[in-house]
Amino acid sequence: MKLLVIEDEPRMGELLVRGLGEEGHRVDLCTTAAEARRRVELVEYEVIVLDWGLPDGDGVNLLQGWRAAGLATPVLMLTARGSSGEKVLGLRTGADDYLVKPFDFDELVARLEALHRRHQGGTLDAVQLGDLQFFRRSRLLTRGAVQVELTAREYQLLSALLEHLGDAVTRAELLARVWGPDFDGEPNVLEVYIGYLRSKIEQLATEQVRISTVRGVGYRLHTPRSAS
Repeated sequence: MKLLVIEDEPRMGELLVRGLGEEGHRVDLCTTAAEARRRVELVEYEVIVLDWGLPDGDGVNLLQGWRAAGLATPVLMLTARGSSGEKVLGLRTGADDYLVKPFDFDELVARLEALHRRHQGGTLDAVQLGDLQFFRRSRLLTRGAVQVELTAREYQLLSALLEHLGDAVTRAELLARVWGPDFDGEPNVLEVYIGYLRSKIEQLATEQVRISTVRGVGYRLHTPRSAS
């Protein structure tokens, strides 16, 4: 794997670079948030190992900025901050895994390899929606380590809105796409399923993805990309 380690403690950084290198991985080391930002702009890494406390900033804020910009690279937070609240904050901000120092090196390697396998398996069908990822084959919406599974109808509805990202999609088009062109069932079924889909998006605590009602027309899917 091509790894980026972001760690400001010299001894720990040296151990990680040497140990991961001996496992056959290619490793770059950054000791500041500013250096990490530059590296990620220039190099496509397969997994990032991120410390929380950095001399020029906060690892969680750094990660939050990356996810807001659409970076999908798996991130493992490796930090001495081990309270339940800190773990939840790191994962909800966008970390894919969280390991507390001191740690077992073999466990770290296994977790990094698992992240890489998981990401490789979802690369072709994964769509980045702001700070969420939409996995088509498994019908999952994820934010960091938190995920919700969509029903078949919810998946079809989100896919239809995604095809017209940022644009209003009419009720008639959504009904025909999800329930078929000859649908003559309950007239409010679309509103019901939009409600289900909104609820699942809200479970992921995102502020970047929402479905708005376009009065007299239908619905619109919003993400940071749709506003650009």
